[in-house]
Amino acid sequence: MIPIRTGSPARGAMQTGGLRTASASLVSHRTPHSAPPHHDAALAIERIQSMLTERFGAEFQMYVQDDYGNEMWEMLEEDIRSGSEAAEHMASIYDSVEAKSFSYRGEQAEAGYRIFASIRNNVFLYPAYRVALARVPVFRQHGIFDEEYIFAADDDCMDRFLAYMLLRQRENDREHVTVMTDGPNGLERSQEPITRAVGRDEVMMDDRVKQEIYRSIDEFFSRDRQFFTSYDIPYKRGILLYGRPGNGKTTLVKSIAGSARAPVAYWQITEHTCSQSIQDVFESAQKMAPMVLVIEDIDSMPGLVRSFFLNTLDGATSKEGIFLIGTTNYPENIDPALMNRAGRFDRAYEIRLPDAALRRRYLERKRLELVAGDGAAERAAALTEGFSFAQLNELYASAALQKHYEQEVKLEALIQNMKAELNKARTQQWVAEQAGARMGFGAG
Repeated sequence: MIPIRTGSPARGAMQTGGLRTASASLVSHRTPHSAPPHHDAALAIERIQSMLTERFGAEFQMYVQDDYGNEMWEMLEEDIRSGSEAAEHMASIYDSVEAKSFSYRGEQAEAGYRIFASIRNNVFLYPAYRVALARVPVFRQHGIFDEEYIFAADDDCMDRFLAYMLLRQRENDREHVTVMTDGPNGLERSQEPITRAVGRDEVMMDDRVKQEIYRSIDEFFSRDRQFFTSYDIPYKRGILLYGRPGNGKTTLVKSIAGSARAPVAYWQITEHTCSQSIQDVFESAQKMAPMVLVIEDIDSMPGLVRSFFLNTLDGATSKEGIFLIGTTNYPENIDPALMNRAGRFDRAYEIRLPDAALRRRYLERKRLELVAGDGAAERAAALTEGFSFAQLNELYASAALQKHYEQEVKLEALIQNMKAELNKARTQQWVAEQAGARMGFGAG
């Protein structure tokens, strides 16, 4: 179990390996049919409040969050997993429900897994703020459901705790990328650590377009926002990036995310995207503002909700403080209404195939000459017209592999082979016919 501190334990508490933990649960649950579904939950709440009163000598009030969001519980989970001393495990709730979890996330422990207290069926306390949180299981005929309860000594305690959580959430959002995916059961959220920042010098594209995009970013996230107030410009921005796959749209977005020094969220549109998930995404983005919201493959927006999405973009406050970036590989599939009306996407930028100069710069940056000899970048750039950055990267990888096994690189031959494969992709003729080849059972 992780080394989170345990507060005043319930009766019968014991000391285990330096961690104070309750030896008994607050409620001994019988069966789902031995009492009404709400009975055990009400008993659990009563005992939680009694325990808090005994600890602090004051009665605790109950609170409920009245809008969409799971941020407070996500931060609690972060504290539990990291062993933060800010959170205290007070007690488990039911003895018939699991009170511990484990995770096979290798970055969290040398062994490749960790065991920690489960958010469900436990009571956690933030003693510095006199606030407790409990996700209480509720037993019903068709399964176990959870009810979330928040307890605080008074409004002042709750106010200080909320301010503390918002500050921590903001800091956490800057260190992670929030991924929002439309799933069959609603919007799913996860946070992925930023493993490596992409520098602006790594972005290979037309210098004029690059300068315009980064100027927009720098002004949007400047601390004083003087540009927007001086010129009376609404504090929201939307750009659309389009072009063939592999030309650096994702690299550009990663660079923007790293240089903005603001929370970044990726919204993954799926066949489950609906009006409710669209509303939830923008409500979540507004809580993170000022922030960057990236919508990749925006052309995949389901037709039934396109009007609702457009109306959301038109909302007076829906994009306040949001720098919206849409990407698509298929601009011909984009709803024209996205680009032909101000306030939705302000600018559309084509991310084109690299010209010879950009191809050479990219291959020099990859250090192709260390693998294929002097002048390799220049020779390759001249022979690779029509290659994307992704294909140039594959050329470098193939050259390195050939060098590793054969001690020499036949650069021109590699390029010709790749061109042949690219031509097959364009013509959709994947299998070459052999002269005199016969087909059928009689062939032989």
